[in-house]
Amino acid sequence: MTLLAGEVSNYPFTTKVPETGVASVVTLCVHKEFGVMDNPTNSKCEDGWRFIPVEVTDLPGLIKGAWMGKGLGNQFLSVAAQSDALLHVVDASGSVDKDGKISEPGTGDPTADFADVELELVLWYNRLFTQNLPKISKLSKTPGYGVPAAVEEVMHGIGVRKNHVIAAMKETMVEEKAFDSWNEKEAKDFCWALREYSKPTLLIANKMDLPYAAENFKKIREKYKGLIVVPTSGEAELTLRRAESKGLIRYIPGEERFEILRPQDLNDAQRSALAYIRRKVFGEYLRTGVQFALNSVIFKLLKENAVYPVHDPQKLSDKNGRILPDVYLLPSGSTVEELARDIHSDLVRGLLYAIDVRTGLHLPTNYVLRDRDVLSIVSTAKQE
Repeated sequence: MTLLAGEVSNYPFTTKVPETGVASVVTLCVHKEFGVMDNPTNSKCEDGWRFIPVEVTDLPGLIKGAWMGKGLGNQFLSVAAQSDALLHVVDASGSVDKDGKISEPGTGDPTADFADVELELVLWYNRLFTQNLPKISKLSKTPGYGVPAAVEEVMHGIGVRKNHVIAAMKETMVEEKAFDSWNEKEAKDFCWALREYSKPTLLIANKMDLPYAAENFKKIREKYKGLIVVPTSGEAELTLRRAESKGLIRYIPGEERFEILRPQDLNDAQRSALAYIRRKVFGEYLRTGVQFALNSVIFKLLKENAVYPVHDPQKLSDKNGRILPDVYLLPSGSTVEELARDIHSDLVRGLLYAIDVRTGLHLPTNYVLRDRDVLSIVSTAKQE
């Protein structure tokens, strides 16, 4: 996803420490709609597609008991706590056994692998929740708080928000029940739902080009019907990205094709690898799936919108004359005020309204942004 030079090996727990890199999600750029050439600064535009950078962290694998601090569990959980979403990669070919050791394809159970990690995460949530029961109880009785605000304050550090708590309480049917009367099962069910709402998860079925993967993929989708499951070949994506970086092929991540530019410079191994990808990956799954997985996390799971702020609504430019220079990803439900705050805190202090570039309408500060909005923020404050 990020082309980091991290270790890639055919043995379990290769990743020892969290490794963070920058990947990109892809959306159709608005510049063609307006008939202009853009000059991106915080992203890039290629063939009409806007590539927007997002941060992705590769985490060490979990072992049973990670929620109690065993193995690298504390590292995993502390970083996972800061995430907006989790991408759980399983070996769809079943080449990893129940102890996490490399084995023959078809001998492992990727559905169980996912279940084990999910359980560790829920047990971690449950431990944090139960350890703080007295504090939550006391806060919930404070005027102006209530249970949702109390849980948010105690678990804010791992990304829990009030709306997550309300949704989890509703799902587990405890919203009308006195907090101090929740039994152990109700508390555990609540923590399970809270983990799902506060850390939405996408399941990546990797190594789809290997034997047994197609069969296991069907089992995974059947077992986890409530999750988005994306078939991928990470090795194929890495091969294509490296070939593209060397100028050997033309490949835009997420597309269903690639073009060999310099066949005379390919060695036998490279030629064979590209032929295999074209036949086994693109021929059966149309794409490697890696870019599709990233896009699904941002635009489907997190429901974020791509919004283009400009300084001059007529020229679609910033103060330096650059056309459609920036694009921001904001969660669904975000407002003009929140966009202004993301751009610069000074804009919020004197915020008046925004101008919809397409219609010329003046939009109030509480206007809820939509995907592909192009807006000019109007503020009395000067941006430093």
